[in-house]
Amino acid sequence: MNNNNKHLKIHVTFLAIALIVFIWSVIKPSSYLDWLAEVSPGIVAIIIVVCIYPKFRFTTISYLIITLLSILTFIGGHYTYSEVPLFNWIKEEFDLHRNNYDRFGHFLKGLLTIVIREILIRKTPLTKGAWLTGISISILLAIAAFYEIIEWLSTRISKGSKGAKDFLGMQGDRWDAQWDMSLALLGSIITLLLLTKLHDKYLKRLNK
Repeated sequence: MNNNNKHLKIHVTFLAIALIVFIWSVIKPSSYLDWLAEVSPGIVAIIIVVCIYPKFRFTTISYLIITLLSILTFIGGHYTYSEVPLFNWIKEEFDLHRNNYDRFGHFLKGLLTIVIREILIRKTPLTKGAWLTGISISILLAIAAFYEIIEWLSTRISKGSKGAKDFLGMQGDRWDAQWDMSLALLGSIITLLLLTKLHDKYLKRLNK
């Protein structure tokens, strides 16, 4: 089996796993309106990467990250981010004041920095170094900020309806947006520290 076929099978497996979780998430979610709002980013991401696959293939590590983040939204959409059972258990077990699934999700969104980094390396004149790192993090933060703006607009348009509050996931914390942005920043920095060398190896294999 050549490398192309091997990678294709891995990528198809990632897609199959994401679709299985997606199908599960749509079966009796907490609210279909909340479900649609929460899973939309994951659905859009999967549609885009599938459509461009024949012309532009990411590295396997990028596809893994896209799969993980999509699954994250599917789980959040099924239960709503403030009611994911595992994190409710953690909340009760450690006497926390909130369900932290949304905080966990924003931290993991830092993984997206690797995907952004790959696009910049392969589609722009940028080379590896401080500028690439800084711009990758900045784009990740811009995406995170845009998502926070969408959340804020949802509450303004719906005038604070229950569905909007579930989508926003503030759980009474007025600093929720600041926490989300800070965790996305922290996640992106840790991601680059831990995964940059591994990502470079995948990029080298892609060029062979």
